[in-house]
Formats: sequence, C-alpha cells, structure tokens
Amino acid sequence: MKDQRILPYVVEVMPKPEGVTAWAGLPSVLDTMRALALEEVIGREIKVRKRRRGYSDARKVESLVLLMAAGGECVDDIEMLRADAGLCRLVGQLPSADRLLTFLYAFHDERLIEAARAQLTGDRVAYIPEENEALQGLARVNLALVQRVAGQGKCTRATLDHDATIQESHKREAQPHYKGGRGYQPSAIYWAEQDLVVADEYRDGNVPAGMENLRLIRRGFASLPQWVTERYFRADSACYDEEVLKWLADPEREGGPAGEIGFTISADMTPPLRQLCEGVAEGQWQLVEERVHETVWCTEVEFTPGNWPKDAKPLRYIAVRFRARQGQLFGTGSDVKYLAVVSNRTGEPMGLLRWHWQKAGTIEPLHDVTKNELAARVPPCGRFGADAAWYRLSMLTYNVLSAMKSLALPATMCDARPKRLRFSLFNIAGRIVSRGGKLILRIAAEIEQIVRLKEARARLAAVAAFVT
Repeated sequence: MKDQRILPYVVEVMPKPEGVTAWAGLPSVLDTMRALALEEVIGREIKVRKRRRGYSDARKVESLVLLMAAGGECVDDIEMLRADAGLCRLVGQLPSADRLLTFLYAFHDERLIEAARAQLTGDRVAYIPEENEALQGLARVNLALVQRVAGQGKCTRATLDHDATIQESHKREAQPHYKGGRGYQPSAIYWAEQDLVVADEYRDGNVPAGMENLRLIRRGFASLPQWVTERYFRADSACYDEEVLKWLADPEREGGPAGEIGFTISADMTPPLRQLCEGVAEGQWQLVEERVHETVWCTEVEFTPGNWPKDAKPLRYIAVRFRARQGQLFGTGSDVKYLAVVSNRTGEPMGLLRWHWQKAGTIEPLHDVTKNELAARVPPCGRFGADAAWYRLSMLTYNVLSAMKSLALPATMCDARPKRLRFSLFNIAGRIVSRGGKLILRIAAEIEQIVRLKEARARLAAVAAFVT
C-alpha cells in the first residue's frame, strides 16, 4: 500500500531545462542596472581583469548583485543561479564561485593594512586602512547610481543619517568589538528622502564608533547632486565630536558644500551636562509621550561644551528625561535617566527631538535589511579589502532594489523588503520560447496582474533612454 502522507507525484530530473526558469522576475534587477548605464561605469571605474579573456569586471559585479538580490549569503550560492539554465538563457552565463571569490580578493591590498598599522602610536591598536583603487572605484559606481536615480525626480532636500553596525564574525582576523564579541563595525550614510545609501566605510570591530567620522560624512555630502539645496544630518553620539560639530556648523566648511546643514546629534551625557539636566525645574519639562514602561519629557537647556569656540554661534541642547513607571528601575538602579541632543536648527524642542528620533526608522532598518536579507551579515573571507567590497556590494544591491521600486515597480511595492520582492517578483516561474530570433518569457496572467513585469520593463526602457 502506498504511503499517502506525502503528495502523490514523482520527481524527474531533466538535463539543462533551458525552456523554464524559477527566477523569471530576477532579470529585472539586471534590467535596472543596465537602464542606469552602470555597466559602462563599472568598466570605467573598476579595472581588476588583467586579460581580455573571461568575464568582464562589470559582469562579475552584476552577478554578485544578482546573487544578493536572490537571497544568496555566500559566494558559493551563485551555483544555484548558474544551475538554472533558463535564467542563464535570459541574463547570460554567470561566473563560477571561484572566479567571483578571486575577483573579491582584488579589492584587498595587504600593503595598505601594514601602512595603517605603521602609523599607530602609543597604546593605540585601532586603525582604518586606506582603500585601494578597485574599492574606491566601487564607491564611484554607487555614486553614479545615486546621482542617476536622484536625477529622475530632482529632489532638492537631503537628510543624511549616519550610523554604524556590528557585523559578527568568528574569523581569525576579526577583532573584538565593544559588545563583547568579535567582528567588524562598518558605517553607512543614508539619504532618507531617496532611500539610498550614499557612502559607507568598512572598519574592524575594535575601531571606536567615534573615530574619524568626518571623512565619511564629507563623502556623504559630496555624493549629493548639485541641485540639492536643503541639507540635513542626523547621527548618534558617535558623531558628537568637536571636529564634526564645527564642520557641520560652519557655512563655509572646508571640503564640503557651502551653506547651512541643519543637524541633530545625540550628545555625550558628561557630568556637567547631567548636573544641568538634574537642576531643571519641574515646571520647565514638557511632556513628550507616555510609554509602556516610562514617561518622556524634554526641555531646552543652555549649555556650552568646554571646547566650543567663544566666537562661534552657540549650539542648542535639548535635554530629555525618562522616568520609569512606579516600581521599575533602569539599569543604573535609578528611576530617572537623562539624554541630550545637540542641534543648530530652529524650532520647538519637541519637534526637533521627534525629527531626530526618525533616524531609527531610516538607517537602522537599512542595517537590518542589508545584514539579514542582502548578505551583509556574513563576510566572505578573512581578507579585509574583500570583506569591505562584499559589504559595499550589499549597499549597492540595496540601492539597485530601491531604484527598481521607485522607477519601475507598482506603488504597492514601494515599501517592499527584499524578502517580499523575492516571493512576489523574483521567484516566479516562467517559460522561455524563441520566436523570430527573439526570446519570449511567458508568465501566468494572474501573476502579471500583481507584479506588472511588462510595465516595469517599459518604465526601465524609458529610464535607459533618459540616462543615455
């Protein structure tokens, strides 16, 4: 008697079924890159290939983006895409895992690591090495994408959010980080209005979060198109640094755009600032919100850090008080906790505080998506430059998917995370036929009504005409 506990069908294996694919929607990722003319930019900015034979550098970058968009978490996962003969018939043959790993190795230069170590003085052990030409070229590819996507709508406002994240790793080369584990601590800058990553920097886990952030901040603002006229910046206390604050507050800043940059940055709760917060009269606190475990108030206080120039415009400090519900305590053993935000913007303290908190809904979800859905969580090897390239490719993939959503997909998918894109678009079955020398991809009518793949490709064709 046959076992009826499993479905009544059998599996037959076909050699190279080029007429079908399980990834009928995945080529739209490559369509987006081609519509933005990134193939030409990659060929110009990344010159890793030494011989004319074999896959181009552009092809390898495209393959890695396809891999991450499809949900691959390591280089070896490319073999699943290569095994889909129908997909390869649509997008072309993909490089092997060994070729892609060798390609990533080219972004590493041990001499730059040694040069950074040689500059250590005293008891310092943390350093940020320079990037080699290939890694810098990959950053310029992302810059071209940002400029071209932003050029479709000419957005004139840019709010840049800065944050670092922990990338856990048990590799021998990984350094201990402040949370007690080992790994890396890359930073990114995110353009909130455009849903795009404009800059990133890869760092060892032992690099302090507040170390040399101005370099990345400058890169972030330099990435903005020339038509952006309103500039803003938000960050946590890692950017509460004299050099960063002076640069942001100076309308004639060196190495950056002229004019005002409105900012809010979480301030270090130094003993003088805490003493000032504790001395605020009860009637001066303004209720912000009631939470499940605490009540939040805010007020503006007059505070000048000891290193702030006397002739400079004073900054505004917004004190924030958290009071735990009755019977509950914070980790310090007290029922009251104080935080502060420093800003150069005008407006009511509560409005500035809420605007500052919006960062939690922008760049923090970026880290969540790229680490948990776009392969940024797992570095591919122990070579720092290769891992930096892998992380940057994850940021590039995020931007490609963001561009696809804003330029091609229906409005119902504007907030779709990669998991949803895979379920509803990338992982759909398709039949491939050839007619009159043209490839034709056939998908179910019900699915086309949901994803509107034909309409998306038409929109990308219009973008391609505009970009070129």
